[in-house]
Amino acid sequence: MERQVEGVVEAQLPSGLYRVSIDGKTAITAHIGGGLERNFIRLLVGDRVVVELTARDRTRGRIVRKR
Repeated sequence: MERQVEGVVEAQLPSGLYRVSIDGKTAITAHIGGGLERNFIRLLVGDRVVVELTARDRTRGRIVRKR
């Protein structure tokens, strides 16, 4: 089951990855989900996003929405 959390984009990494800060202290690596990718949504450092985390690995996620 996926859990959705809100965070802030800290850095843009190579290969379409982003470092997202959750709660101001925890940083995860995330990629853009399919819907955002198809609509060419541009993410910049400082943007607030909603990230889906899986139960298997809490250090990686998928960005599903931009706030």
